[in-house]
Amino acid sequence: MTDDAPAPPHLAQLNVGTLRFPLGDPRMADFVALLDPVNALADATPGFVWRLVEEGADDATGLRPAGADVIVNLSVWESAEALWDFVYRSAHLDTMRRRREWFRRHVDAHAVLWWIPAGHVPTVEEALERLALLRGGGPSPRAFTFNSPYTADEAAEAAAIGRGGVGGVGGVGRPGLEGVGRTGLEEVS
Repeated sequence: MTDDAPAPPHLAQLNVGTLRFPLGDPRMADFVALLDPVNALADATPGFVWRLVEEGADDATGLRPAGADVIVNLSVWESAEALWDFVYRSAHLDTMRRRREWFRRHVDAHAVLWWIPAGHVPTVEEALERLALLRGGGPSPRAFTFNSPYTADEAAEAAAIGRGGVGGVGGVGRPGLEGVGRTGLEEVS
């Protein structure tokens, strides 16, 4: 890569969780106790770029842009593989396996991925729009999941020809996404 070459795109992810109990409830104590260690693990994971935090706080659990009982997790990663490794190949997985203790099952999609230019910091509004796109029309180059991934090249191509809002070519195992997708864990809410 030359100095003039653009930086590779990054992957943004949003997931939302509807709390079963208020965070101060004793039944949420284990989840609350895991926030700092899991966030520290994310921050130290190779390929981690950024995560949303509330001003003056260490996390975003006080932000409730999707409802009073809905917490959001918004982060940026250098690649799908980096995010995948954190989600499914780290101690984070043990926490995720316990999510039903703390979060209600979602009928609609609760997690969405999309490509962004390196250096772009997604807003919560942007992230919620991507989730709405996924919920409204299924996976597309603009809003997808690990189970129906799109490469950054596919997203750029779709944007260049003006498609990709809803629908698209879908699928798993495209070049650049080997080893990513199809666990069934992220799609089960």
